[in-house]
Amino acid sequence: MRSVPTTSLDLTSPDVVADPYPFFDVERAEHPVAWHEGMGLHLVFDHATVSAIQRDRRFGRLWRDKEPASYLEPFNLLHRNQMMENEPPEHTRLRRPVAAAFARGHVERLRPRVRALAATLLAEVDPTGFDVIADYAEPLPVLVIAELLGVPKSYADSLRAWSQAIVRMYEPAPAQAVVDAAVTAARDFAALVRELVAARRAHPADDLITDLVATELTEDEVVAAVVLLLNAGHEASVNVFGNGLVAMLRRGLVPAEEVALTVEEMLRFDSALQLFERTATEDVEIGPEGHRVLVERGRKVAVLLGSANRDPAVFEEPGEFRVDRSPNNHVAFGVGVHFCLGAPLARMELNESLAHLFSAYPHLALSGEPESRGTFVLRGYRRVPVSAGG
Repeated sequence: MRSVPTTSLDLTSPDVVADPYPFFDVERAEHPVAWHEGMGLHLVFDHATVSAIQRDRRFGRLWRDKEPASYLEPFNLLHRNQMMENEPPEHTRLRRPVAAAFARGHVERLRPRVRALAATLLAEVDPTGFDVIADYAEPLPVLVIAELLGVPKSYADSLRAWSQAIVRMYEPAPAQAVVDAAVTAARDFAALVRELVAARRAHPADDLITDLVATELTEDEVVAAVVLLLNAGHEASVNVFGNGLVAMLRRGLVPAEEVALTVEEMLRFDSALQLFERTATEDVEIGPEGHRVLVERGRKVAVLLGSANRDPAVFEEPGEFRVDRSPNNHVAFGVGVHFCLGAPLARMELNESLAHLFSAYPHLALSGEPESRGTFVLRGYRRVPVSAGG
């Protein structure tokens, strides 16, 4: 086995945050896997190895409370009990009741509601100029996931604010102000969910919180599941929509007749989730033949989903946005045991919202420069000004 290649790629660099893909292309061509001394882990750039690691049960999500643990307990509590931060058999136990609830038809029965919300939101915008994120892409999935779970829509603005505060903790080296905001958001978010859990125990309703309350999950586990679903249930949709729409409008593209193909390309082309960490539970060799690297037990790897989705070994002209690309074997939702449980909901929302937007405004165009969220791990836009065009 050859010596381990190294990288000093700075994932916090403004240039990388603005457009990581040229940097990924250089790294991937030099080494599918490289050790990053500053981050203390291996970065994985190629599609084959990213996919293999996520399927390999020798790599797990092993949660460790963030320090100082006493101060960060509100944040740690939500993650310690999440399915995403655990491996089987705990992962299976935590995921099963949520998956069963989704399987009861909650998602598909929301399609008419998504269509109605899309029509209502579009009817309220000013076609001469509006922010497609704040006025459309953001409120739609927030209202949908809140309705699915049974959270009053009056909390929609709070849900979005809490979610954004929490997920900023996933960025490399968060500032103290970010940490403080995440702790406050986690505490307030959990308090609301506990109130709703108590209400559903007393008065069951036709929603997902009621379903979860009726399972064997503890209250802390129900709270963690609900917060995860509320966060993940709209973060992906908002960011995928914004990223993909900006890419399309900058190129003068409209969705394919088969809108689902365009949605898959939005997921691939500018991935909302860029990085996902795993920990080796034993010594494991990773990487393609000729580039094998030993990952020692206890070492972390970070799979770079956005890099994998631009791998020329898998995607023809990966830097081109093809509205009808097929096949499209992207890894935007992950693979393996941690494949995103909310993928069907996100896909449904994206299909409906994209189709309705271009049906209402077939000549939609950017009316100003989009404003980035300025984050790497969860990549997206804070503001995207558009007009009806044409």
